[in-house]
Amino acid sequence: MHHRVSPTETIRGEIDAVFAEGRPLADCLEDVARLGARLIIQSALEAEVDEFLGRARYQRADAVQGQDQAPAADARPVPAARAGHRNGHREVTVKTTSGPVKIKKPKLRGTTEKFASRLFGATVTRTNALESLVIASFVRGLSTRDVENTLAEALGSDAALSKSTVSNICQNIRTDYDSWRQRDLSHVTLDYLFIDASHFRMHPNAPAEPVLAAWGIDTDGKPVFLGLEAAGSESHDAWADFLTGLLERGLTPPLLVISDGGAGLISASELVLGRSLRQRCLIHKCRNVTSKVSRHDLEAVKKDFWEIFDTATLGIPPGQQLVDAVQRRIDDFATKWGKAYPAAVKSLLTDRSSLTAYLRFPVEHHKRIRHSNFIERTFGETRRRVKVIGRFPGETSCVSLAFAVLDRAATGWRGFTTTPATARQLERMRRGLLHPAEAEVIHLAAPARVSLTKAA
Repeated sequence: MHHRVSPTETIRGEIDAVFAEGRPLADCLEDVARLGARLIIQSALEAEVDEFLGRARYQRADAVQGQDQAPAADARPVPAARAGHRNGHREVTVKTTSGPVKIKKPKLRGTTEKFASRLFGATVTRTNALESLVIASFVRGLSTRDVENTLAEALGSDAALSKSTVSNICQNIRTDYDSWRQRDLSHVTLDYLFIDASHFRMHPNAPAEPVLAAWGIDTDGKPVFLGLEAAGSESHDAWADFLTGLLERGLTPPLLVISDGGAGLISASELVLGRSLRQRCLIHKCRNVTSKVSRHDLEAVKKDFWEIFDTATLGIPPGQQLVDAVQRRIDDFATKWGKAYPAAVKSLLTDRSSLTAYLRFPVEHHKRIRHSNFIERTFGETRRRVKVIGRFPGETSCVSLAFAVLDRAATGWRGFTTTPATARQLERMRRGLLHPAEAEVIHLAAPARVSLTKAA
């Protein structure tokens, strides 16, 4: 029998379509926030109807009655199937603090009792369900009791939401994250791995702590969201455990690791991913350099910094010659600004070989693989949304919110176009870096990882 698409699935499709439009990420997330309000309210209504009828959508009452419903000792009683059936939807408008939201209220026929939503009332015209459910679910630690208390505070004591409805909405987020972070990665083969962290306040009387994240581009040019995990610090041990966990789940080491300049992150990536090349994020490095320059010369220094890496006029293909040419530009920058800003130049020259690793890769990938700021922008949106709250109550709520935002955003991340020539170039590099025994019969476009480490 043909099943129609449910309103919740329709909204999820609209959210995916927003991310697929290729607009700036911040603009996308604003639209997703509004669609998220509809999704949460619609999900709550449909869950209430499931409970009212005692069966899920397209499930027959006689099938429910025939099931073995012997509950476990600690299980909630299963409600008996009720007479009646769903008969389409009626569009209604819900007033939220983010503006009016249109949802589809299920229509019921043949029931012996009139259905009235305990969350929204019979008319479904007033609620701040977006704030109530999102803040209570994500920020208060996904507690059923906290969700109920928040709704009671916002809507009055008569707006009691059933425990099963709240549990279903909240537990789905936890379940999705737990399943995602344990999934097998042996089918993923990466060309590029991006790793970064963002800091959130998670524990009482404690400073902000990092959430570590990893995403990459696979050999087909497709983006893959790989890992997300809370940590006490960005130490060597924290990053080493995080990266080792990815490998233990079957991930193949990438060709290039792109990250900022954190000492713990660098040492861990060189230990765990020792054969992969390492690229220092140029945007982070630019910030490091310009932070040591006076306001008077700031724009001039910034302009000269980015001109170092403007390779369009050099006419040199990717490889060692292009790396050498850009390294000479770094020397020219140091000569020009060394006397006026020795601290800035020292910052540039520190770990300088990692600034040009990306120049060994296909030129059409250069602008995307020379920085790690893509995922940082998404983290920034997460921080902005919880800024008014101040602190999460713990790791669970913090990571759940970050996962919810990043997982949905990942559906709209742009990948790379891979041509046959590009694929051949990357495969040659893969054999040389990750399978050096095969390098004797292959002319590599880049030297081994060890030589780069020594050059640093």
